[in-house]
Amino acid sequence: MPLDPAIATSLKRDADGLVCAVVQEHHTGDVLMVAWMNDEALAQTLSSGRAVYWSRSRQELWRKGDTSGNVQHVVSVSIDCDGDALLVRVRQHGPACHTGAHSCFDAGGDLGAQGVGPA
Repeated sequence: MPLDPAIATSLKRDADGLVCAVVQEHHTGDVLMVAWMNDEALAQTLSSGRAVYWSRSRQELWRKGDTSGNVQHVVSVSIDCDGDALLVRVRQHGPACHTGAHSCFDAGGDLGAQGVGPA
């Protein structure tokens, strides 16, 4: 199924035809991972209810959880004001990170940035 032309025209893709997808856990708000989508991955995600991404290293589509069992069921997909990023809200089953961590940002860790003032 091709991507809806109204959606396709609103996207600003990089030189490889990809758009950044920030993946957020629906019930906690945790940012789980960042991935990339091409038009086909986005179309499959919107039509199937499962998160599908483009693997830049393997140069192929991958549906999250097909090999690991750590499935992402899509709750919503939103586009940012510039059209160059997507927010994919999911119900995550199992860890999101390939390392086994809940979030790729848990696995990567805090870099120790200094705060700039009161919240």
